[in-house]
Amino acid sequence: MTFKEQIQEGIPSILPLPKPHKLEINHAPKRKEILSIEEKKLALRNALRYFEPQHHAELIQEFTEELNTYGRIYMYRFRPDYKMYARPISDYPGKCEQAKAIMLMIQNNLDYAVAQHPHELITYGGNGAVFQNWAQYLLTMQYLSQMTDEQTLTIYSGHPMGLFPSHKDAPRVVVTNGMVIPNYSKPDDWEKFNALGVSQYGQMTAGSYMYIGPQGIVHGTTITVLNGFRKIKTSPEGGLFVTSGLGGMSGAQPKAGNIAGCITVCAEVNPKITHIRHSQGWINEVIEDIDELVQRVTLAKANKEIVSIAYLGNVVDVWEKFDQENIHIDLGSDQTSLHNPWAGGYYPADISFETANEMIAKNPDLFKEKVQETLRRHTNAINKHTAKGTYFFDYGNAFLLEASRAGADVMSENNIDFKYPSYVQDIMGPMCFDYGFGPFRWVCASGNPEDLQKTDTIACEVLEEMMNNSPIEIQQQMADNIHWIKGAQENKLVVGSQARILYADAEGRMKIAEAFNQAIAKGKIGTVVLGRDHHDVSGTDSPYRETSNIYDGSRFTADMAIQNVIGDSFRGATWVSIHNGGGVGWGEVINGGFGMVLDGTKEASKRIESMLFWDVNNGISRRSWARNEGAIFAIKRAMNIQPLLKVTLPNIVDENLFQV
Repeated sequence: MTFKEQIQEGIPSILPLPKPHKLEINHAPKRKEILSIEEKKLALRNALRYFEPQHHAELIQEFTEELNTYGRIYMYRFRPDYKMYARPISDYPGKCEQAKAIMLMIQNNLDYAVAQHPHELITYGGNGAVFQNWAQYLLTMQYLSQMTDEQTLTIYSGHPMGLFPSHKDAPRVVVTNGMVIPNYSKPDDWEKFNALGVSQYGQMTAGSYMYIGPQGIVHGTTITVLNGFRKIKTSPEGGLFVTSGLGGMSGAQPKAGNIAGCITVCAEVNPKITHIRHSQGWINEVIEDIDELVQRVTLAKANKEIVSIAYLGNVVDVWEKFDQENIHIDLGSDQTSLHNPWAGGYYPADISFETANEMIAKNPDLFKEKVQETLRRHTNAINKHTAKGTYFFDYGNAFLLEASRAGADVMSENNIDFKYPSYVQDIMGPMCFDYGFGPFRWVCASGNPEDLQKTDTIACEVLEEMMNNSPIEIQQQMADNIHWIKGAQENKLVVGSQARILYADAEGRMKIAEAFNQAIAKGKIGTVVLGRDHHDVSGTDSPYRETSNIYDGSRFTADMAIQNVIGDSFRGATWVSIHNGGGVGWGEVINGGFGMVLDGTKEASKRIESMLFWDVNNGISRRSWARNEGAIFAIKRAMNIQPLLKVTLPNIVDENLFQV
């Protein structure tokens, strides 16, 4: 059977043979026991409803074993035999070019070089799922192969509810993930609903088919590190950046440090993922001995090297040892998956990786106790370094939030705020998001590296022309992104699909997208898929990350993200997504995202102008209403550019009027 025939078949009528559990693959840890006996029966009924009754007797035994062994029913037997990667768009079966592009993006998310736990359909973050099980994947791909321009596919937390009649200007797919009733958004609620097979954690771009490998966060981290050094008025040359985590998102940190031009030490407890990142070229060196690490960093500082070092071990040991040896850390952060602290997102010190994984499943209460104990140690060590001048920032992974819940010394004197800022509060918010700059990305659906090179050139030309006429307030952002795009090829950032990312404002995104569309129309390049990380100006309401620099009391509201995805859906997005959770945890954030297919048509040009303008300025207007100075500047500029835009502006109160 050909690849196209397998896609069109969907769930096979004849059961495939069971597949062996491949130990060489990086697998998700076993999830905690959360279901009662009756709930386990319900989970099995829910799983078996994908299959014809004659198969139930055979599958129920297998699914029961999966549920008891892994805490989830993944349906491993139905994992496809073909290689999982983003093929050229022409390789996909279908009646609709947009649907083929979505299939390409789904397979990219599950590419072994991209996905953190590919056999469990998890792209990154320990639990960021594309689908809950392989039946959902097979059925979704089948639906997409059947879709016309007059249909829309609805996806409920990985489950393809079905194809519904719509129209050619409607989104082809609408995705929701984890959208549970607010009172049921605690971590154990996610564990239960996911084990039952009724909800999933889509992270930010995993469950919305817009992940492009570590490159996405390489760029954001590069900008963050560069601006972090600017903030402390220190050159990156010879400077030391210490952090942790080498997973799907955090694995980008060492490469970003290299591009920024500093020394990076990134700790990771998982040997498999550490060596994968090293083999992919995202890390220069791997060191397992803490004393050897001290010697190597001392030498690197003396020689002002640009080098990235993975320490295979717990980051707490690094912070404590560097304090003892008086090694000065310029920038410090953490990017372990602390949105998922009790299921492998963060590991306790002084316990082996294997023992900790056993503890997650067999003694979750003790595991939680050990994690919180480690968080207190971690924080104490950081506090010692910051007393010596280290600049520490929370990288939006809920480090400070979970540390505070563990009783660590992270609160400021008012006992309301954290003593350390979020990187959005200090860096990305005022320097990027308020001005409308965020992670604009694209994928060349042809799969041709030459197309990517051509789009890089087009994007750079557009940005250079814009910079010559841009206000001084945003020239640094323009310059950073021109520098980034010029070095994109040499830094070998592509993992999986032929994709690129840069930070651009609404004007930049629209002009770059239109230039792509014109190039497609002239036959210079093939189809292009546009998207962005939800970690952006408008897409995400997250009080401890994306909206942490909103100070009018509205940072705990989620109107912006909901408005964003609704607005995108009728302004021309090819697919839209909205998630509960992502980055900082289930119940802690709402994320909205989109994908848009450019095909060189006039209709695509209209969608670019309508949707991209809204997608950015929705967030700027919210930030402006919160009295953010940069956003007020940016939204006034947007209104001058587009007369149809009329935004309510805040009146600023004279502080001298307050008597308190």
